[in-house]
Amino acid sequence: MFSDDDAAALYDVLRRARRRADVEWVEGTAATAQWNAEFDVATMTSHAFQCLVTDAELRASLRAIRAALRPGGRFAFETRHPQARAWEDWNPSNVTEVTDAGGRPLHVWHEISGVDGEVVTFHGTTADPDGTPLRVDRTSLRFLDEATLDGFLTEADFEVEARYGDWARGPVTGRSREIITIAGRR
Repeated sequence: MFSDDDAAALYDVLRRARRRADVEWVEGTAATAQWNAEFDVATMTSHAFQCLVTDAELRASLRAIRAALRPGGRFAFETRHPQARAWEDWNPSNVTEVTDAGGRPLHVWHEISGVDGEVVTFHGTTADPDGTPLRVDRTSLRFLDEATLDGFLTEADFEVEARYGDWARGPVTGRSREIITIAGRR
């Protein structure tokens, strides 16, 4: 479930994206989509799959994605590999310097507020270079291992066609930071 801050950020992204007239933008979640066998491919990028935190959210989204795909269609997505424990590097000492659309320099950092099984909750802070916070967002992400992920995919009637541990199409290993999956609709 999205927090109020997550929803506000999403609406801001959609507002900016809608400036493109050559794309049809549909506001909603995968779980609420009403498409029926209309697409050959569905994708989730930027680790969005990890925002499906509860079993119910995950199941509803996978059902809707499957329904949106034509027979033989594919669902491609990536998620962070839990064995890499990426969240351990999400701390205020790892500040990233970015520049916003207006050319203003900003600092961004993350701070873990809790780990509960597969779910990691953290705060993301965007600040002026002097450290004055401009925005603080609270987010939870779910880190699924391959076996659990495959269980959800099988239950939703998907079959894993390809799986990679990095963007060079290397195998998933204990050292992989990613689990990149291409699943076919059965």
